[in-house]
Amino acid sequence: MPDSGGVEHVDASPQEPQVQVFAVPPQKDASPSEIVEGFLEALTSDDPEFSTARKYLTEEASERWEPERSTTVLADGPSADSTRTRTDPDGGGYLYALTGRMIATVDDEHAYRSEQGKYSSLVHLVRQDGDQWRIDVPPNGVVLAQSDFERLYLPVSKYFYASPSSSDGGEAPSAPAMVADPVYIRKRIDPVTEAVRSLLDGPTNWLDNVASSRFSTGIALAEGTKSLAPDDQNHLKIPLNERANAVKPDRCAKMAAQLFFTLRDLTPAGIEQVELQRENGSKLCALDADQAEASAPNRSLSGADYQYFIDEKHRLVRMPKNGDEVEPVPGPLGNGERELRSAAVSRAEDRAAGVSNDGRSLYVGSLLSDERLEKTEIRSEAKQEKDRLTKPSWDGRGDLWVADRDPRDQRLLWLAQGGGDPVEVKVVGLDDARINAVRVSADGVRVALIVEQDGRTELKIGRVERQGTSEDPEVSVVELRPGAPQMEEVTAMSWAGGSRLVVVGKEAGGVQQLQYVQSDGSVLQGSALPALTGVTDIAASEDERLPMVARSEEDGIVRLHPGANWRPVVKEGTSPVYPG
Repeated sequence: MPDSGGVEHVDASPQEPQVQVFAVPPQKDASPSEIVEGFLEALTSDDPEFSTARKYLTEEASERWEPERSTTVLADGPSADSTRTRTDPDGGGYLYALTGRMIATVDDEHAYRSEQGKYSSLVHLVRQDGDQWRIDVPPNGVVLAQSDFERLYLPVSKYFYASPSSSDGGEAPSAPAMVADPVYIRKRIDPVTEAVRSLLDGPTNWLDNVASSRFSTGIALAEGTKSLAPDDQNHLKIPLNERANAVKPDRCAKMAAQLFFTLRDLTPAGIEQVELQRENGSKLCALDADQAEASAPNRSLSGADYQYFIDEKHRLVRMPKNGDEVEPVPGPLGNGERELRSAAVSRAEDRAAGVSNDGRSLYVGSLLSDERLEKTEIRSEAKQEKDRLTKPSWDGRGDLWVADRDPRDQRLLWLAQGGGDPVEVKVVGLDDARINAVRVSADGVRVALIVEQDGRTELKIGRVERQGTSEDPEVSVVELRPGAPQMEEVTAMSWAGGSRLVVVGKEAGGVQQLQYVQSDGSVLQGSALPALTGVTDIAASEDERLPMVARSEEDGIVRLHPGANWRPVVKEGTSPVYPG
């Protein structure tokens, strides 16, 4: 530290928030194992085009190799199998065998998919350029360890609109909900531009049947656009090609809303405004946060005024989102007329559904008046209470879902607008597994199920497809995929955002934990929540600023405010829920 001299102004250079990882090119006379290990190490760098990794390949292999086509995620990274690594007796080359425990794959749409199993790949090397070893048959795409994947890749939710179904008469019953489509992009290789390009490509295959984009086919970034970044006012301008020049204002606003919700959390300061531009740079439309919410009123119903649960008198009660006062809900479900074991509140908070205390019957009543409680046509005939109706769930379209766990007649049931004749939902791929819990997303196109089979309870996420007519609807759940593949026993779950859930469960041989997961089955970094003993039920809001509510066998109804620890509310109570 100097103790004399003048004071001078020094301009500080901006600091990188994270360390950059640079790949090292192959060394002269490197052995085959050093070439393969150097190539695999180069895959974990921040090299945008994998240019250094390509130096480990022959020219022909470099031209064929397409790292963007797939990413394979292994538990501990690829390792050599010495029993299969040897000189190739046929071609004079060298065979290098890679093995590992596979966790997931990410395809060319950036979609994550859990893939549990053994990974095995043969890498072939030849001598070239003065007797130097180079790879002429590389692994497919990129192969790396889970820790490297978490460091290099960023989860992003692309937003689309729920497609109308034939049972709606070709039109959605209200303004179409926005559907979050989770993908993974490279974290430090221009994520904003990469997210925009991915959005313009449309929904991933898994959601393509039930979600649509307001960007017409062929609309892309204007030619020559290399990088997108918000200005010092957090306004982002996005130039589009000539296919967007004649887009009408209403459609443009919906396009901008898709971009706004996709990009809003991708920069440290967020996005305040999105402006779409024509090919010549003129303004097509602009959208700020308030206008974006108005363009997609059903994107997230985060304005929930209350949290709800069943009290010791088996009534539906509520408490303000930021207060501890507990009061019975207005109407028949709160006056004790019918004892309840579980309930669900509509997303508009104007109606609620309750399962009778014996688990046999489902009722629907108003939360705005003392109108008579309506008994639905759903009734469970199971002999034991634990085999009867699950907690119900409302989707964002106003439809009601519940499962009957009767071993003799296991069913998932759907009530249009919470009434009428129940429709049995066909669940493709469920086989003989029993549904223990059902929660439908706000968009109404995805459903989370806790299913039990062979003594194991798992979380499954399915896509909801609606066919038929409004008079004779057909509802099915298809393409079930693991929601928390790392957990052997799932106790409870709740949607906690457009593409995020909170899950209570245990890994094999582990203790109960609370964790956030993506709807594609991936685990978010830093996703573990404060520990809580004996959690049997949990409820979260799509608005992450609101507290989480749970039921603990030891503490009763408890709440978790952001940045705090669990705090008891009432000792006696069950079945906590947010609207939904």
